[in-house]
Amino acid sequence: MDTEQARQRLIAERARLEAVRQAAERLSAGAREAAERELSSADQHPAELATETIERELDQSVVLRVDMELAAIEAGLRRVDDGTYGLCETCGQPIGDERLEALPAARCCVEDQAKLARANRNGSR
Repeated sequence: MDTEQARQRLIAERARLEAVRQAAERLSAGAREAAERELSSADQHPAELATETIERELDQSVVLRVDMELAAIEAGLRRVDDGTYGLCETCGQPIGDERLEALPAARCCVEDQAKLARANRNGSR
């Protein structure tokens, strides 16, 4: 994949993620306002409070996940700028075009990513 094509893919993915983040923040803010109105007007059943808490936590987890993905996109754009985009950070070999098309911010080739995933699974036990 050429660098200009990579840059455009990364920029498009950044725009998509920023839109997802904004939508999640709007939903979270709306849910928070609704919860505050309900709490101030009447007692709520504990199940309703639990549902609202779970919804807020889900919204927050979406925003956190998007923030992590945005950081990966920015790192990918820096790799494009410094000429290392498309090279595995672990072994230095080229990352396949198919992988970069599917995951424009990929840092590792499929083999090294699989090794990292196994190490993370084994380390978390």
